Amino acid sequence: MITFLSGGTGTPKLLQGARHVLSDSDISVIVNTGEDIWYQGGHISPDVDTVMYLFAGLLNTETWWGVRGDSFVTHEIISRLLPDSFMAIGDQDRAVHIIRGEWLKQGMTLTTVTRRLCTHFGVSATILPMADTPWTTYVQTAKGKIHFQEYWVRYRGNTEISAVMHVPTEEQPATPDVIHAIRMADAVIIGPSNPVTSILPILSCTGVREELARKNVIAISPFIGDRPVSGPAAQLMKTMGYQADSSGVRALYGDLVDLFIQDIRDTVAIAGAIQLDTLMNSPKIASDLMREILTRVL
Repeated sequence: MITFLSGGTGTPKLLQGARHVLSDSDISVIVNTGEDIWYQGGHISPDVDTVMYLFAGLLNTETWWGVRGDSFVTHEIISRLLPDSFMAIGDQDRAVHIIRGEWLKQGMTLTTVTRRLCTHFGVSATILPMADTPWTTYVQTAKGKIHFQEYWVRYRGNTEISAVMHVPTEEQPATPDVIHAIRMADAVIIGPSNPVTSILPILSCTGVREELARKNVIAISPFIGDRPVSGPAAQLMKTMGYQADSSGVRALYGDLVDLFIQDIRDTVAIAGAIQLDTLMNSPKIASDLMREILTRVL
């Protein structure tokens, strides 16, 4: 079994390729929940949903979020009556958020809710939220503290931030399922997701680092030079005091990583790293990358 640590864009592209190399039942994905938010009556777990929709064959792979071909009737009505709405949510996607919210209110854990949703969608991969307790990411702006979703979706990352914070401040325990998925893995792959808001929350769950220290861990940089392939990783890395490039990612992950991979176009020199084509513009490139990784770890 291969276990992945995933956010919502870069790693799902790798997972798309992994499905051409591994059977879904041999894949476990520990997913960031630090960007979860209650919104308009539903509970959005964006990274979990992206991974779940991918394995269910429903994901819109043009945007890498939401359901392919979804309608937006509910959003159109809501945005007329609530003009401050900042998320465009499709109708099928919104139904999942409402169902998740109802089940959470009934006392189900996020792990149980995710398992039930995956069963409904016929997903045979193991998809695990990093924790069953909230650990939400906020950023500090000149106008005050805002949720990461507002920073990224409303402002597209185009507002200055001075700090990245988590509420509650105490690290949350990883679920027993997460610990088991790491222990049973032949290798753990930290995908090319945002290091600060997608991967660091997973690494911050108590128990995760200790388990990873016993495993063969591969990490893929989401940077090419000083630019991330997508998303606001550069500004977030600088805010956290790291270089906004692959060297900063390598420093953030520290001694957890046994093999560090950067793109063939990356000019940042990192001792011991290998360079492969990580710009996954097609499923073939992603599957070729996975084959290259597996030849080095299995």
